[in-house]
Amino acid sequence: MPSDERTGLGTEALFLVWAARRTGVLEALLSTAGTPAEVAAETDVSEPRAARLVEALATLGFLEAVDGEYEPTNRALGMLAKRDVRSIGPIPHELDVLDELVGLPETLETGVPPERHREWEANALGAHYATDDATVRACVTAAVRAAPDAETVVDLCGGSGAYAAEFAARGLDATLVESPAAVDLLGRVHGDRVTLHAGPATALDGSFGLAFLGDALSGMDSAEARATLSAAVDLLGDGGALVATDVLDDGSEAAVAAEARGLAAGHGGAHDPAAVRDWLTEAGLADVRVDPVPGTDRHAAVGVFEG
Repeated sequence: MPSDERTGLGTEALFLVWAARRTGVLEALLSTAGTPAEVAAETDVSEPRAARLVEALATLGFLEAVDGEYEPTNRALGMLAKRDVRSIGPIPHELDVLDELVGLPETLETGVPPERHREWEANALGAHYATDDATVRACVTAAVRAAPDAETVVDLCGGSGAYAAEFAARGLDATLVESPAAVDLLGRVHGDRVTLHAGPATALDGSFGLAFLGDALSGMDSAEARATLSAAVDLLGDGGALVATDVLDDGSEAAVAAEARGLAAGHGGAHDPAAVRDWLTEAGLADVRVDPVPGTDRHAAVGVFEG
């Protein structure tokens, strides 16, 4: 099976790591257990199966043999420590998504997705921070081209700030808007390079040259997306631009994946490009267009505020 570009793991390998987490094997190995026998003693997995699972995890690079026992490697650190989103990586979040996808049949029937655990947001931020650099650069380039004279940018629902940091690296005064919990988890990740704003964007003062949403709309239903776009427009000065980059419903495999994740989570998905264009127009923007972002599976929805 091909590897997932986010994790580098094939489908079966990702399921194996997921199963190790679900059975408590991973927790045991990351805390006290160093041998299959100790794993079996701490879980409901038999020693022969534990031995095979531990060896497979070592083959995947999560463990290494040291003096007759297995120890976690750097690749496993993201599943062990959550204090710095930069060290979490994409795998813990992909395991969380897999939890939701496994529950998809029941969610489809009941409309109620599985309850998320307390580390879900930290894992999501870690995965967002690990967004492919080329994708981040391409999306930021699309945004900067839409507002070449902008000196300030507000990154709404900006997750880990991966995009905000790229704007800052290009000389823009970048403000990241996220929930208080997310801002607390980010801590000093970006130092003084990015201004962090915890809470609603309506509390912000000033007019921005660029309002940006990266990978945000696909996590929202249509009503929330429309409200967020409207709030973004309220932050623009005359001639400012709004740019939203995301996977849209273009018939691609990426769009189907986004739709599956949205259904499993109980909200979000790949929105219709025509609908997104309509939302930007309804929000009061002119020169609205939706174009592919070269080299990525994203599109950029762009509109200009003329005051």
